[in-house]
Amino acid sequence: QLTSEEERIVQELKQTDSKVRAHEQAHVSVGADLVRGGASFSYETGPDKKRYAVGGEVSIDTSPGRTPEETIPKAQHIRATALAPADPSTQDRRVAAQASVMELDARGEVAAQQRQEASAATTETSSVMAEDGGQGSAGFYRGVEQTNVSGSRVGGVFDSFA
Repeated sequence: QLTSEEERIVQELKQTDSKVRAHEQAHVSVGADLVRGGASFSYETGPDKKRYAVGGEVSIDTSPGRTPEETIPKAQHIRATALAPADPSTQDRRVAAQASVMELDARGEVAAQQRQEASAATTETSSVMAEDGGQGSAGFYRGVEQTNVSGSRVGGVFDSFA
C-alpha cells in the first residue's frame, strides 16, 4: 500500500509520463523522414516501483539539402518538426530558430544565383549589342546617317524616327 503522499507522486509521474510521450510523439509524427531512430526517454522510478518517462528527445536530421532549393523546404520541415508539440521546449525553439536561419541563408543563396544569372544574361545581351555597335536597331539608323563628301547629312529622316 502507498501513502497518500506516494499516491500523489505517482499521479504526478503519470501525468509527466503522458506529457513527455505526447511531446516526443508530436516530433516523430511531424518529422517523419527527418527522425533518426525514434524517441528516447529518461525515466524515474516511482514509489510504486514502476518507471515513468520524465524526459525525452527525438534526434532529427538538421543538415542542409544538397542545394539551396532543397534546403528551403527541408528547413521549413525541420522548423515544423521542432515546433510540433503543444508546448515546445527551449531546445525545440532553438532548433526551430536554427532552421529559420538555414532557410534564410538558402533563400539568400538562391537570390544571389538569380542575380548572377540575370547579370550573365545582361552581359550576354550587351555582347550581342556590341557586335552591332551597341545600339541595336537604332545603331542601324544611326549608321545610315553619315556625312557625304560635301558634308551634307544623308539619312537624317531615318535618325529622327529612330
